[in-house]
Amino acid sequence: MLNTANIPGTSPELPAPSRGAAVAGKLLLLIVAMLMCIGIVVVYSSGAGWAETKYASTEYFLWRQLFFSLLGIAVIVLFGRIDYHFFWKTSRIILYSSIALLSLLLAMKAVHLISGAARWIGFGPLKFQVSDFAKYAVIFHFSRLITEKREYIKDLKDSYYPLLTNLMAVVILVALEPNFSTASLIGMIGFMLMFIGGVNIRHMLLTALPLLPIAGIFAIAAPYRVARLLSFFSGDEKGMSYQVVQALIGLGNGGLFGLGIGNSKQRELYLPLSYNDFVFVVVGEEYGFIGALVVIALFAGFLVCGLIIAKHAPDSFGRYVASGITLAISLFAFINIAVACHLLPTTGVALPFISYGGTALLFNSLGVGILVSISGYRKRHPGAPLPIDGAERSAL
Repeated sequence: MLNTANIPGTSPELPAPSRGAAVAGKLLLLIVAMLMCIGIVVVYSSGAGWAETKYASTEYFLWRQLFFSLLGIAVIVLFGRIDYHFFWKTSRIILYSSIALLSLLLAMKAVHLISGAARWIGFGPLKFQVSDFAKYAVIFHFSRLITEKREYIKDLKDSYYPLLTNLMAVVILVALEPNFSTASLIGMIGFMLMFIGGVNIRHMLLTALPLLPIAGIFAIAAPYRVARLLSFFSGDEKGMSYQVVQALIGLGNGGLFGLGIGNSKQRELYLPLSYNDFVFVVVGEEYGFIGALVVIALFAGFLVCGLIIAKHAPDSFGRYVASGITLAISLFAFINIAVACHLLPTTGVALPFISYGGTALLFNSLGVGILVSISGYRKRHPGAPLPIDGAERSAL
């Protein structure tokens, strides 16, 4: 077990285990298992036609999604048993590694070793999207920094500037891939953690004044992003993009109870990325408004369980990590759903645990495993000293 004695503010006494956190942890696992099962079924249904066209096998996406879902369960079990304070000790290494990998991607793109967007690193099937790694790196290191700086969290020079510098380094590198939507979401997660941690709101508002116009200019710098914005604000079908029109048709086809499993019309090569970015459309078409509402309710339940775990976390670090992971997964989910319903402009954000994709599912499973670790820490380590809200500097 990791020695937590050097984490700011330690207590020799262990508070009684929280029943609320334990129940929330178990319910969280049930919700994630249900989402994964939905993902396997819907990915097979929505991707069969595309898989046959691309890979000459209707079951190509099915077996891969099943494999990564099982691997994701193993990741949850593994990290659910690991002391989450491990990420306190390694947070700086994780953050700097993510910055180094993001920089490497841009360097490879500059020398034409990568064409197009520089988002993936690795070889053959062993590839992962670095922005997924960077997102968790920000959560871990921000949680540590906010915990360390609690006594002077509102200080501009010693607290806010270091946090902002780390966040902007990651956000700018991800935006230059280019991956503007993910960069924006990582920025939102960082600012939400700072808000929860008690950073001076005036500092954040003053930062937002120049950042928002810069982000707006960057958003319209690429023609495809301009096209997405014009499509979103268009008042008639002719001005909407093909993808948006097909998504709305699919959701309309579903009605109240849906067309039934495997009966989606839009999946038949009408709706691009029906198994990934627009998988929620297939849910709405095959299972109707009721099925779509169930999926939304599951993610709402995930959010509530995660926040309960954060509230009852044994220490400040656990509270911020749990809050960051919960908000990150929930934010990605609700933005994906909002895009599918034409409530937000089109982005490349996948639906956690349901959309096709191996590395995103594994990173989200890592996050769930850590939430489980936090929820069960007091029960697993009844005699361990616990970090509490304090002002001591870490000796790690």
